[in-house]
Amino acid sequence: MRVLFIGGSGIISSACTDLAVSRGIDLYVLNRGTSTTRPLPPGVTVLRGDIRDPLSAHAALDGLTFDAVVDWVAFTPEHVRTDVELFRGRTGQYVFISSASAYQTPPARLPVVESSPLRNPFWQYSRDKIACEDLLVREYRESGFPATIVRPSHTYDRTLVPFDGGWTAPARMRAGREVVIHGDGTSLWTLTHHTDFARGFVPLLGHPRAIGDVFHITSDDVLTWNQIAEHMAAALGVTAKLVHVPSDAIAAADPDWGAGLLGDKAHSMVFDNSKLRALVPDYVATVPFHVGAREIVAWFDEDPSRQTVDNRLDKLMDDLAARYRTG
Repeated sequence: MRVLFIGGSGIISSACTDLAVSRGIDLYVLNRGTSTTRPLPPGVTVLRGDIRDPLSAHAALDGLTFDAVVDWVAFTPEHVRTDVELFRGRTGQYVFISSASAYQTPPARLPVVESSPLRNPFWQYSRDKIACEDLLVREYRESGFPATIVRPSHTYDRTLVPFDGGWTAPARMRAGREVVIHGDGTSLWTLTHHTDFARGFVPLLGHPRAIGDVFHITSDDVLTWNQIAEHMAAALGVTAKLVHVPSDAIAAADPDWGAGLLGDKAHSMVFDNSKLRALVPDYVATVPFHVGAREIVAWFDEDPSRQTVDNRLDKLMDDLAARYRTG
């Protein structure tokens, strides 16, 4: 197969790039060549261009056609509309990377399945993804545009700490300071290692039964936020000191942090991957978070310059911890 990735060196896409190449896919990557954190593997054909600049994209693609095109960096209906115009008649499949945060928030029932309602009144990012999906569904129904929609949940690699503020929470843990956890820390959350996501994603490329359909791809490793913090602390070689703060209170103190909580992380999210396994029968996630946490700590310790602390968030955690500390 000849496949185009728009992007390809991000957290999720980098693992898919590696796996696609290892499985013999003739992979092209269109990007601006600005990422140094995750270099592309040998065997990738690199097309230099900017998907946000139609003239640049047309010039880079130079009349190429593809069995599948994946846009890893489309976030608004305008982005998707540009893609539809660019790739109509030039690809056998167009894959849009949506988000599991598009699902009804909070969910009416668990586990979440692909037919669960889409509604997120708290987070603009999620509403934009829903609008993108709506556009693609119309295009598929009205013109047969070969869209496939994929909804990742919280997918990470060694560079991504699963808490707001990057290295801020681990730095506090290592220093013996308290870390703020939303709610009472018992809501359920699904973390997916990017290599596990890739094992579910790559087989969908060029799959005829994926056209016109939607799939989420997640791990089955479900943890509470208390457990996530404890695994992170264990990887650091310390014991976590947790202070639980209501999500509403966090949102009042920091609307940006709060949007991601009220619109996503504050609610239990458990997923049923049966629909994916109907097309990818051997899909299984194999990297539990306690292993992933050790990868994260090792990467940040490898180069201390990566250990950037958000000073504003650090102070906010101090303030919230002092206010809600018990005992």
